Amino acid sequence: MDWHGPAGRLADKVADPDSRWLAMVASVPRHQLVPRWWERDGEGDGSNWVLREGSSDPEGWMRAAYSDRSLVTKVGALHADHAQIGDRAHGRPTSSATMPSLVVRMLRHGRLGDGLSVLDLGTGSGGLTAYAARRIGDQHVTSLDVDSHLTGAARERLAGLGIHPHFVTADATDHVPGSYDRIVSTVGLPAGTGLRPVLAALAPGGRIATTLRRTCLIVTGWKHANGEVVGRVEGDMAGFMVTRSGDDYPPEHVELFADAWSTEGEQVSTGRYPVVDVANAWELRSMLELTVPGVEVVYEELDDQTRVACLVHPDGSWARASAEWTDPPEVHQSGPQKLWTALERIRNRLNVEGSLPLLGAQVRVSKDGVCHFSRGGWSASLGSAG
Repeated sequence: MDWHGPAGRLADKVADPDSRWLAMVASVPRHQLVPRWWERDGEGDGSNWVLREGSSDPEGWMRAAYSDRSLVTKVGALHADHAQIGDRAHGRPTSSATMPSLVVRMLRHGRLGDGLSVLDLGTGSGGLTAYAARRIGDQHVTSLDVDSHLTGAARERLAGLGIHPHFVTADATDHVPGSYDRIVSTVGLPAGTGLRPVLAALAPGGRIATTLRRTCLIVTGWKHANGEVVGRVEGDMAGFMVTRSGDDYPPEHVELFADAWSTEGEQVSTGRYPVVDVANAWELRSMLELTVPGVEVVYEELDDQTRVACLVHPDGSWARASAEWTDPPEVHQSGPQKLWTALERIRNRLNVEGSLPLLGAQVRVSKDGVCHFSRGGWSASLGSAG
């Protein structure tokens, strides 16, 4: 198959004409890194997936691989590589080939340079690793993932392209071997104790670019001699999967979500604003995490145009808001924190001030992994030192 034309057109879409990443995107046959992937089957609640195999549909393979889109390569514990033709999967994505424009953005935020060692945290299909290795030399690039299949498959596929970076299989929230001048993370890292091993692997004077768990904030910063990282929240955002420590993400608060979905709750009221899909309202989601850390969210649109959002917190708090389309919602809440009330305060601030203080905020990440944000008179911290 002639992939050079599609790869060149993809490069033109995701990189500027004078970008040093333009030639890197154009030179990597992305389809060879993603021979199989999962696509939503378009039915039910969106958690059902059908397997696609590139070799059985070469034209579809080219369209998918050289479109600026993420391709899901693992659902739950099932890799597309391990599935059989006709298989379906159910659950949430746990690995993907990140959309190339986002890979390029993260590389730009990382400010890679000649002779600098780079850690690609979150191997996935190996796309970022390939671009970085082509740009600065594979001897300077290390790629880390918790999933041994992902590191092994990427090693084999990149070797077939003549690219030989170093691969490490490890849980980055527990230990990151080595020391690096640049760390670029395409997974959402947990602030606090889970961030410490990554910070420890960043060399003094080095730079990190990452998102934080349950936010869409891209945090960049430089490591100072005292071990702290000082930087900012970038003006763009990204939604990455969060880090995991095992083969699959554990279920998040299943019983609590069941209560939130079906019970009356301690407080019933009428909400001020329409029901919103919090997970895809990136600024709201990020501000909610900084305001009430640990909230998990689900959203569903029912056949009768009813929109339902549920929020739950590990302390037992939950909230459910439901309404027909944009009508004021009926809100049920229970537990020590009123989660929908907290969300509505954030939405009210956004309406009154026209923006939230997140993008462009200053960030200081202490050695214990706690992230301290400030902008004007606003400040917040995320993560626990314990």
